[in-house]
Amino acid sequence: MPFGEQPAYLRVAGDLRKKIADGSLPPHARLPSQARIREEYGVSDTVALEARKVLMAEGLVEGRSGSGTYVREVPLPRRIARTGYRSIGECTPFRQEQSDERVHGSWESQSEQEDASPGVAERLAIEPGERVMRTRYVFRVEGDPAMLSTSWEPLSVTGRTPVMLPEEGPLGGRGVVERMAAIDLVVDNVTEEVGSRPGRAEEMNALGGVPGHSVLVVSRTYFAGKRAVETADVVTPADRFRIAYHLPVK
Repeated sequence: MPFGEQPAYLRVAGDLRKKIADGSLPPHARLPSQARIREEYGVSDTVALEARKVLMAEGLVEGRSGSGTYVREVPLPRRIARTGYRSIGECTPFRQEQSDERVHGSWESQSEQEDASPGVAERLAIEPGERVMRTRYVFRVEGDPAMLSTSWEPLSVTGRTPVMLPEEGPLGGRGVVERMAAIDLVVDNVTEEVGSRPGRAEEMNALGGVPGHSVLVVSRTYFAGKRAVETADVVTPADRFRIAYHLPVK
């Protein structure tokens, strides 16, 4: 193959991608069958199949059991605003993850004690196997699932205090900073790392997506001085959301 020339399956996928982008193949339209692609582009069954696989991996089309492959309706990405912690009255878990005050939403949560995994222990600077409180959240915007979050708090910090359960007690649902302040810990810095990976089946089931499609993962840790008091992974579908940061200049 000459230098710079694309493989046949990528050329076919590229042409079909253009048709999806310009509306020749609109959302919910059926993708041409493998036989039709073979005939129209003069390629083999293998090339036609690989081209369809490319579009499916890119999230542009989806298979429907017993029906065929159809163009997906890709929504316009929504914005998730992130910022360093700033006190604006009472902070909720939703506002902790979405700082844009124009966006309103709700959340569901479930807390349970467990042993810290090696990865969680490293982030919290504790020993693997130490007890932590794990809380899982589903966040909704306008009723639609938008984000998942799993947080871990060391019970050496919150155990036997009124804030041991993040969503119960006198400060239930108030957010990490306010809860820690109630036990005399001043949260003064937060770190975040953003990455991407394929969405796991249970995540995409909760978020209404397709397993394997990319998700954005924000790994966040709150500190009181040098002491980590909470760490969390926030997961959101990469094709439906963009993460925007407000970073004040000091």
